[in-house]
Amino acid sequence: MNSAKNAKSLTPGYSFIQGFFWMNFAAIMGFSSLYLLDCGYSNTQIGMIIAVAGIISAVMQPVIASYADRPSSISVKKIILILSAVQVILGVLVLLTYQKAFVLTGLFYGCLITLLQLLTPLVNSLGMESINQGKKLNFGAARGMGSVAYAVFAYVLGIIIAKTGARFVPVSIIVIYSALLVSLLLFPFEKEAKKSVKSSRKQSANPFAFFLRYKRFSVVLVGCVLVYISHILLNSFTFQIVESKGGGSEEMGFVMALGALVELPTLFCFTFMMKKIRCDIWFRISGIFFMLKTLGTLLAPNIPVFYAVQIFQMLGWALITVSSVYYVNSIMDEQDAIKGQAYMTMTYTLGSVIGALLGGALIDIAGVNMMLTFGTAAAAVGMVIMLVAAEKGRTDSPVSR
Repeated sequence: MNSAKNAKSLTPGYSFIQGFFWMNFAAIMGFSSLYLLDCGYSNTQIGMIIAVAGIISAVMQPVIASYADRPSSISVKKIILILSAVQVILGVLVLLTYQKAFVLTGLFYGCLITLLQLLTPLVNSLGMESINQGKKLNFGAARGMGSVAYAVFAYVLGIIIAKTGARFVPVSIIVIYSALLVSLLLFPFEKEAKKSVKSSRKQSANPFAFFLRYKRFSVVLVGCVLVYISHILLNSFTFQIVESKGGGSEEMGFVMALGALVELPTLFCFTFMMKKIRCDIWFRISGIFFMLKTLGTLLAPNIPVFYAVQIFQMLGWALITVSSVYYVNSIMDEQDAIKGQAYMTMTYTLGSVIGALLGGALIDIAGVNMMLTFGTAAAAVGMVIMLVAAEKGRTDSPVSR
């Protein structure tokens, strides 16, 4: 019975989950600056909203992950369902307060960003736990469909907003999160009872014990924070970058779509790529391309060259998106898997906090090029740390090869 059940591929259903999740990512994060600028916020204030949301998310991520790792907790699928339902409500509140309640708009939008970041490791863990249970699921292909959805939606949303205005952003959030809820309800996932572990192993739920247990992983996280700072600067302030190179909202939507499209070869082929080269090596390589993309953006003199720079996303963001998930799963013990994914996602959150705080302020004080110079330096240091500190995964892991 179980073998027959496991024979059915879960990739299509999980692809819908990834697709709707990343469509929401495009709406909430990709168009955050455009929407909040339209609501009267300055670049510095936008950076503060993103930063505060990131701080709250950074505190909550390991807490939720530790809970999800407990044998007595509800399943990761149910946790995602609850958070997604809250996002629908927040989308409605953002829509109702549009250009009517300045403070409440920022508060509700900040909550959207917080829960979006909380959902990221949980959505990834949903796929990884399915694989660990022996289910047929191609994580890279499903994540690739997420990028396809992101690309198409970002491009279409950019065109719609250019014609109808920023108010369509919360409308899209409500609709897409509702679709995500439906896809989650249809996804056949049940929490599997975890094997009992020795009390000494259980102590890794304590953050200090966890990082003592995984010392090199702790160093890797620092490198990830730095490369993600550069990524956040490019993605949270895309509109300002596009404007500095002579473009507008349509060009912004196109560059977001283009960046997502170039990710596809990496995402769809990653299972094959891991058969040739270990996931930890691919993880190291991704840091190099984060630096190249930020540097290329800094040096790009106009929109066409900025479009061309998006090619670095193929082995930067796309590569770290899948390689980091497999990398964490390959170096963590079973009882630490969701916590490991949460800490890895927390590096993105911390990068969001630092990038948002400094990015908005740097733009207001010294302009876009100064922000990009800082981002390039951060990515370069992060790249070196990742190259040196990343370790080889366990050969007995189902996803280490």
